Amino acid sequence: MRLLVFSDIHGKKSALERLMDIDADYYFAAGDLATWGRGLEQLAPVLQKRAERMYVIPGNHESEADIARLCEQCGFHNFHGQTIQIAGYTVAGLGYSNPTPFDTPGEYTEQELAARLEKFAGLDPLILICHAPPKDTKLDRAGEGQHFGSTAVRDFIDRHQPAYFYCGHIHEAAGREDTIGRTVGWNVGIEGKVLELNA
Repeated sequence: MRLLVFSDIHGKKSALERLMDIDADYYFAAGDLATWGRGLEQLAPVLQKRAERMYVIPGNHESEADIARLCEQCGFHNFHGQTIQIAGYTVAGLGYSNPTPFDTPGEYTEQELAARLEKFAGLDPLILICHAPPKDTKLDRAGEGQHFGSTAVRDFIDRHQPAYFYCGHIHEAAGREDTIGRTVGWNVGIEGKVLELNA
């Protein structure tokens, strides 16, 4: 069972076309397909190649309404705050980021992120897909001493130890892997990451 997780496309159609050419059983768009919510309609036809297997969460550049409308119009699965069972794992998705200096459409307070993550507590084994990375890890490092991830996401991972964790948001950390306790995590970025599970 192959799961492809990617994020931070920001309207780059050629990057999305490359990802859609990768063979997988499930496709998870982990936020920021667009920039400031613009251009989703240009990307929709590319995503439709995998429509019935496409699961989408909003990043900080999309609102819940933007993604709900895209999924309804195109036959994708709106995965924001949702779960699915795959190969003995529960896969859970939560979009939006912690607050940024830019006041983008998809931001939660840390308290809101914590409350929404709590519904996934006790799910084991868990694969967690968020837009926001955990604070003070390799996944949220934007530069020397610069970490802009979520304390709520980090706290959830520390306490509940999902088997796998995927995120995006911090472009400088794209492609990075980190281990937090027993949790293996990736900032998937625009190149994406394939997870192979034994069905």
